[in-house]
Amino acid sequence: MPKTPTIDEEALAETYNRALRLEKTGDRTAAATAYRECLALDPDDHGGAAIRLASLGCGPTPGKAPDAYVETLFDQHAEQFDRILVDDLGYAIPLVTQRALAEHAPGPYRRMLDIGCGTGLSGAAMRDMAAHITGFDLSENMVAMADDRGVYDDLYVGEAVAFAETWDEEPFDLVVATDVLPYLGDVIPLFSGVSACLESEGVFAFSCETLPPDELGNSDYKVGRFQRFAHGGAYIRKALHRVNLDVLMLEDVTIRHEQGLPVPGYLVVARRNGQPAL
Repeated sequence: MPKTPTIDEEALAETYNRALRLEKTGDRTAAATAYRECLALDPDDHGGAAIRLASLGCGPTPGKAPDAYVETLFDQHAEQFDRILVDDLGYAIPLVTQRALAEHAPGPYRRMLDIGCGTGLSGAAMRDMAAHITGFDLSENMVAMADDRGVYDDLYVGEAVAFAETWDEEPFDLVVATDVLPYLGDVIPLFSGVSACLESEGVFAFSCETLPPDELGNSDYKVGRFQRFAHGGAYIRKALHRVNLDVLMLEDVTIRHEQGLPVPGYLVVARRNGQPAL
């Protein structure tokens, strides 16, 4: 097995902080140069330099946020996650998703999968909807917090697409992914994995962020100014259709608030049709 190169943490921290300062002052060109230096120092990209470059319009839009970046981000914020997201940013998507399911696909459900379960907010909101709930998250610290909440029957640490694609045990009749798509650009691999691990007629509920049409343009997805992916509604519908998931509901919602402004997005409920998974 190849040995992982040792990262010069001091040089990386200095370069990343310099890039942030330059970005804050509006010197996009110099900031982009510094972020590229970060990538040279840390190819796994624990700081999300590639996402920053895309947000600045100085680099290609990646298909997803780097795993090392997502894991680091959520490991660092696990203990303050609920306070920051719910209290400071007004995040209520788990409860909104529960209400949408109650209206459009009330179940009851035997087996629910919570993709990117975080600290367990969705598991807690939907505990009464499913007899058995499995959760997983890329962040080990988040999974530990979810375990402490005591609402999951099974918990795993893993990357979303790989977990869904390789699941070979009893399928689920409900899959939920709240606040996962903001860290994915290309949603086809995830949707395909979800379709494969869903029972026929199983339900998939999820949220995603979007941008105003003049900002998103003709892009299927784009990294916004808060370094998260935004998706177009037409792209989401097309991606679901491609993997035999029929839209039951796609509605505009406010995902959270950022710098005092509402972050727009979609809440989606889809059902797997009887066609074989792709």
